[in-house]
Amino acid sequence: MSVKFAALHLLLGLLLVRFVYWPCDTHADSKQPVTTRDGVDASSYLPGTPKPVRAAFVVLVRNSELAGMKRAMRQIEDRFNRKFNYPYVFLNDVAFTEEFKLETTAMTKANVTFGEIPQKHWSYPAWINQTYAGECRKEMQRQGVFYALSESYRHMCRFNSGFFFRHPLLDEIDYYWRIEPDVEYSCDIDYDPFLYMHRNDIKYGYTIALHEYPETIPTLWKTVKEFVALNPGFVRHPAGYSWLSEDGGETYNGCHFWSNFEIGSLAFFRSPEYLAYFDHLDRAGGFFYERWGDAPVHAIAAALMLRKEEVHWFEDIGYYHNPWTNCPQSAESRLRCHCDPSKSAVHHYWASCTKDWLLLPDSDAPENNSQRVSQTLQNSS
Repeated sequence: MSVKFAALHLLLGLLLVRFVYWPCDTHADSKQPVTTRDGVDASSYLPGTPKPVRAAFVVLVRNSELAGMKRAMRQIEDRFNRKFNYPYVFLNDVAFTEEFKLETTAMTKANVTFGEIPQKHWSYPAWINQTYAGECRKEMQRQGVFYALSESYRHMCRFNSGFFFRHPLLDEIDYYWRIEPDVEYSCDIDYDPFLYMHRNDIKYGYTIALHEYPETIPTLWKTVKEFVALNPGFVRHPAGYSWLSEDGGETYNGCHFWSNFEIGSLAFFRSPEYLAYFDHLDRAGGFFYERWGDAPVHAIAAALMLRKEEVHWFEDIGYYHNPWTNCPQSAESRLRCHCDPSKSAVHHYWASCTKDWLLLPDSDAPENNSQRVSQTLQNSS
C-alpha cells in the first residue's frame, strides 16, 4: 500500500467517525442555555444594549469636581456597574469641558451623556425678591447655618427638588440613581436595584435617614400643611405623619431621607400631585429666603404620598458620604463588604429616622413591627 493511499484511507476513516458518531448539528448554538442574571438574559447587561429597566445614574456635578467624580465612578463601577453597564447622565449649570467629558467617559464602558441645565431651572423666578433673599442669607450666616451665603447651593436644592426629572436627557428614563463626587461604596452589589424596584413596585429607595437642621427650614412644614389643606388627596399614607411629626402633625421633626443617595421612580416625581406640591413650595420662596433642601422636600412627599412598602431601605448597600455611612449589619454581608457595621449611621440618634420608618405599620399589617425591625437592625456584636 502506497503512502498516499494510506493517508487517504486514514482521512476517510476520520470523516466517517465525525459524521456517524458526532453528527453536525446546525442548531447547536440555539440549544445552548441562556445565561441569566436576576432572571433576565445577561446579554441585556452588555455595554450599549437596552437594559431590563430604563434607568440611569444621574449626576449633578461641576467641572471642578472632576477628580472626586472619577473616584465615585471608580467605586460604583468596581462594586456594581462593570457587571450591569447602566448609562450615566451628567448635568451641569454650565457646559462641561472637553477634559471632563473625556476623562469621565474613560471610566466606564457604559453610555455617557452630558447635558446643560436650562437657565430657567437654575435662576431666580420672577416672584423672588432678590434683595430680601440676600438679607436672609446674611441673617443665616449670623446664625451659623451651613452654606448660609451660597446662592448656587440654593439653586441646586431647587433644581433637585423640582426640575432634574424634567431634563430632556431623562425623557426616556424611568428610574434614576443619584451619585455625587467623592462618595464611596463599600460592598459588592451583585443584583440589579433598578430591576428590584421595578418588580416590587418600589418608588423610592434610600440608605441613610437623618434629622434636618431646623434653622434651614423654619417655614417648610407650615407651607406643607397649607398645601395639604388645599389638596387633602395628596396624603395617601396618613401613617407617614407619625414619621414626620411627634406631636400629631403640629410640627416637623426633621426626618428625611438623605438624598445624596437615592434610587427612585421618575414617575413619582412627574406625577401631577408631586408637581403641584413642588409648585406650591416654590411659590412660597423658601428655597431662597431660607435654605430648603431637596432631601426634606423629597422625603415629606414620599412619606405622605407613598405606602410604606413603596419606600425601601437599601440596608445591603454599603455607602459613605461624609460624615455618615450605611453599613450592612449581617454576618453574611461582611463577606462582600469592608465597612465597620458598628459605625453605621443607623446606630446614631441623629440618624434614627431609619428605625422610625421601619416601625411604621405595614399597609396590610397594622400590628406592631418592632420585633421584625429589631431583627433587621441587630447589632453586629
